[in-house]
Amino acid sequence: MRRGLPAFTFAALPLLVGTLPAEATVPGGELPVTSRMSERPLAGGPVALAPLSLFEAIDQIPVAVEQRDGYKRDLYKHWNRGLNAEDGCDTRREVILSEAVEAPEVGAGCKLTGGSWLSPYDGVTVTAAGGLDVDHMVPLAEVHDSGGYAWDASRREAYANDQASPLTLIAVTAKSNRSKSDKDPAQWMPPAGGYHCQYTAEWVATKLRWALTADEAEHEALLGLAEDCPGTTVVYEPAH
Repeated sequence: MRRGLPAFTFAALPLLVGTLPAEATVPGGELPVTSRMSERPLAGGPVALAPLSLFEAIDQIPVAVEQRDGYKRDLYKHWNRGLNAEDGCDTRREVILSEAVEAPEVGAGCKLTGGSWLSPYDGVTVTAAGGLDVDHMVPLAEVHDSGGYAWDASRREAYANDQASPLTLIAVTAKSNRSKSDKDPAQWMPPAGGYHCQYTAEWVATKLRWALTADEAEHEALLGLAEDCPGTTVVYEPAH
């Protein structure tokens, strides 16, 4: 991992986004790594909260044994009608549209043609929406393990379609998403090494936003990652 990275602020807040020096990019240099955080349509107005250091944020995640019992993916209803129930686009397509580098044409039934995207996980440019998956930053099975097992159906659906934070959902290559599967940072990190600090901060912010726990191995892995990200900070807003 790279050391001595510039200071970041990663926000799980409406309209509060991080900034980077212009030279900070994912491999390939196509886009600043915070690009996906700047264009997502979000609810609410700016919120001013003091950022936490990555170590402080990790310490706020309770450590607990995972509980996978009863998990089924369809317990977490997705994709729903999205932020705009009138646009014909479900949550998945709304996220894809919001993260486009070059906007696609939107046809009947929210069919997307053309456009381009940069997948932060692997720095790959994608030129067809069909080549993208919309990943849950904290995978649904991991959410269930970490506290979602106690949620009701409405909260599970709210997480699975969360666009009130720019971090919960992310458009990435299908290949990188399927490599990640339901793994936590103790088991998997994005191939793009320059994205590791941001990924760690986004993972932590999402866990805090949704009041999720971490198991011991995950907690130790996050602390190890934080050692390589001394300037990384986290701001989050609890989900309602």
